[in-house]
Amino acid sequence: MAGEALTSKLLDRTVYPKAHVLNRFIAKLIDLFIVVAAGEIAPPVGFVSGLVYILIADGFAGGKSIGKRLVGLQTMRVDSRDAAGFRESIIRNLPLGCAQIAFAIPWIGWLVSIAILAFEGLLIIGNEQGRRLGDEVARTHVLDAGQLAVLD
Repeated sequence: MAGEALTSKLLDRTVYPKAHVLNRFIAKLIDLFIVVAAGEIAPPVGFVSGLVYILIADGFAGGKSIGKRLVGLQTMRVDSRDAAGFRESIIRNLPLGCAQIAFAIPWIGWLVSIAILAFEGLLIIGNEQGRRLGDEVARTHVLDAGQLAVLD
């Protein structure tokens, strides 16, 4: 019992290499293009489906959204080094979901949306491990796929 608690604490403090920031932005841009395309193709349903995608995208097989899969990134759980599931994906992407909802409100909502995205982007750049607010709350970390073999 005490050994499990110690192992858990050690796993929580594991320092993972920071994924390339440009790769993270490109992957998220690809995902946002998918969300915008869904909203334009089928306006009432597309907005909701885009919101659902942005929330669950990192829970797909292996912790990879479509953008992450194309760029070669993966979302991992910090405490167990397993791929992120749908629960972690929803928690880590709540700020982005809020930004999408705010974006639906003209002018003020756009400014709020830009502020949320800018804040999350600055955290990725400024945080030593590249963890944004959603990552901290969901206890996840984004890694380059090539780094995973080195960690094992």
